[in-house]
Amino acid sequence: MTLRFRNLGSGSSGNATVIQAREGARVTHLLVDCGLGIRELDKRLGRAGMLAEQVDAIFITHEHADHIGCVRQFALRERIPVYMSHGTHVAMGEPDFEGLLHVVCDGMEVAIGALLLRPFTVPHDAREPLQLSCTDGAARMGVLTDLGRSSDHVLQELAGCRTLLLECNHDPDMLEKGTYPWFLKRRIGGGWGHLANEAAAQIAMALRPHGLRQVVAAHLSEQNNHPDLARAALAPAMGCDVSEITVADGANGCGWVDA
Repeated sequence: MTLRFRNLGSGSSGNATVIQAREGARVTHLLVDCGLGIRELDKRLGRAGMLAEQVDAIFITHEHADHIGCVRQFALRERIPVYMSHGTHVAMGEPDFEGLLHVVCDGMEVAIGALLLRPFTVPHDAREPLQLSCTDGAARMGVLTDLGRSSDHVLQELAGCRTLLLECNHDPDMLEKGTYPWFLKRRIGGGWGHLANEAAAQIAMALRPHGLRQVVAAHLSEQNNHPDLARAALAPAMGCDVSEITVADGANGCGWVDA
């Protein structure tokens, strides 16, 4: 069995990640979030060596535009099942997915091919946001972006993950001194906004005794963060060199990462 993932783009310009599980000749592809235009999504799937028709399912974490993007158009074109919370669907305006929609909730395990998913709730300013862990039976990985703070529930749900795609949205000093209006700074830096680098590092440190071996920094703000700052925060938490911390960016995401 082999579990790996590739981020196709991470940040306010659009978020999408492919998780691949391979068991012999059986290969399962899950697309987590679909926050790109459909032509751009096709292009980035191609860069990853994939065709759109190879996507087996789509999981939407929440309703913000940089995460839903072309999901309805893409799902209907390829006839792909879509998984999201009831709250996310309502916040999107309850679009018709023509029978492809599957409503999921916190703690509900979902089998998709060779993958078993477990969504969980997080503190974020969306209607019913979900992040997730998934396993192929041999390895477990987690996706944790778009939350304002950690919680006991978040840490419990991610215990046992070997690899984590982890939000490192902003550096507090850069956010404070930047050009964003006050209300937006308050939202981003608040408990229902986005994780600062050090908050992400604290999550990584808390999960290391429970099996975490690798993190990929994601959802970095182009205005309020820098890859070197994210690496500098995460490396000590993971007990590794800064060169070992992969950063997913908005334009290219990152290459395939074995989980």
